[in-house]
Amino acid sequence: MLSMRTSFVHYLFPLLLVTLICGGCEQADSHSHTPASGSSQQFSGNYPMKIVCTIGQVAEMVKRIGGKHVQVEQLMGPGVDPHLYRPIASDVRKLAEADAIFYNGLHLEGRMSDLFVQMARRKATFAVTEGLQTRNDSRLREPPEFAGMFDPHVWHDVALWADCVRDVAEFLAKFDSSNANQYTINATVYIVELTQLDEFCQTEIAKIPENRRILITAHDAFGYFGKAYGLEVYGLKGISTEEEKDVVHQEEIQKLIIERNIPAVFVESAVSHRTVEALIEPCRASGHDLKLGGELYADALGPAETDQSTYTGMIRHNVQTIVTALSVE
Repeated sequence: MLSMRTSFVHYLFPLLLVTLICGGCEQADSHSHTPASGSSQQFSGNYPMKIVCTIGQVAEMVKRIGGKHVQVEQLMGPGVDPHLYRPIASDVRKLAEADAIFYNGLHLEGRMSDLFVQMARRKATFAVTEGLQTRNDSRLREPPEFAGMFDPHVWHDVALWADCVRDVAEFLAKFDSSNANQYTINATVYIVELTQLDEFCQTEIAKIPENRRILITAHDAFGYFGKAYGLEVYGLKGISTEEEKDVVHQEEIQKLIIERNIPAVFVESAVSHRTVEALIEPCRASGHDLKLGGELYADALGPAETDQSTYTGMIRHNVQTIVTALSVE
């Protein structure tokens, strides 16, 4: 007779194969793709709890809230594009052996979304953005070109991400009620840090001259950032990096750059730099000295042992890079 974990691995393999074969977030047809969070389940194993997370932002959040009671493993490392991530066979064992699973949701992990919905029926599985959807949070962006779904890049609005911290703390408190008070305390400390970070963003972005508060990047990942901190945002690609670059759209962006005298555009760490670099030559050929403003972290944290390897460090790096490049006369 197979053990519970072994049987769960066998259960997951066909689901994983489906995700590998059947593609990404373009398959989802609505933003109602929300699993049961597993909040009725209770942890009954040994500490630290084994928790698997998808992206670095989520992994750091769970570590900060869970503290010594959790051991977190992250599937998608620095420089990995979650829109394009294809789960591999070893992911099955990691997921099967986890006590709980946390992911961003809102179709960010497009190729794994259906897998997580199925897993939520058997294991504590939680989308950190689930509470925002449940509450119908008015700050959620629903770009018309994203087929009726919400923009998943919510961490670029620090105040919105802080609300996700509260939701994760509540989930952990229900899942592991014996340490509920500690999770609440840890979340409160983290939220204070995020409140200060949000104020930093507001103050620094305000230093950019108003007519230069225009952010152009590889794909439409900074919509929440622009809405929260007062910038116009344009991406060469749409919400998902799986979308092909539209030549007509690129020409429109080039025209915008020249007409509004935009000094710089920005590459992203998890997207080919060629996507943005293709803007520079035609703009310069038209007499506009367009520059690369630097590299931003849109979908992934930075490399280990760098300031950008933390959520706060990533946001600060992005803000400082944007302010420096767009403030130059």
